[in-house]
Amino acid sequence: MSRFEIVTLVLAPPDLLFDTSLSVETHTSSMAGSSERAVAGVTTGLLTLGDQVTWQARHFGLTWRMTSTITAWERPTYFVDEQLKGPFRHWRHEHHFEPAPDADATLMTDVIDFSAPAGPLGRLVDRLVLRRHMTHLINTRNRHIRTTLEH
Repeated sequence: MSRFEIVTLVLAPPDLLFDTSLSVETHTSSMAGSSERAVAGVTTGLLTLGDQVTWQARHFGLTWRMTSTITAWERPTYFVDEQLKGPFRHWRHEHHFEPAPDADATLMTDVIDFSAPAGPLGRLVDRLVLRRHMTHLINTRNRHIRTTLEH
């Protein structure tokens, strides 16, 4: 299993950043490079506890679908999305929002635990490609959120 953490400072209050992070539209616009879109479940608006959404995107030249659900939700400090069905053997993404020392800023921390399917081959793909790709996607999403809220 792989695990990585990304901390992003955003010049916005935690409640606004929390809601923006749960917006289907914000997510899809942040992932425009992979043509990601919501195709089933909650496909517009803000996600909340128990909501499910199926995402479709293009990565590595292939179209993938992943159905995830919000399994924990404590506004405005924390939520978790987990894969129900999709390309990973395991996917769990924790989102934490903590006021920064500057009262007008928030530290957004993403903690991602995942594992690729296919046993030893999946672990090799994870080490060679997948972890770097997933880190890039989360950083892209976070830059988009930061740009959206800071302008």
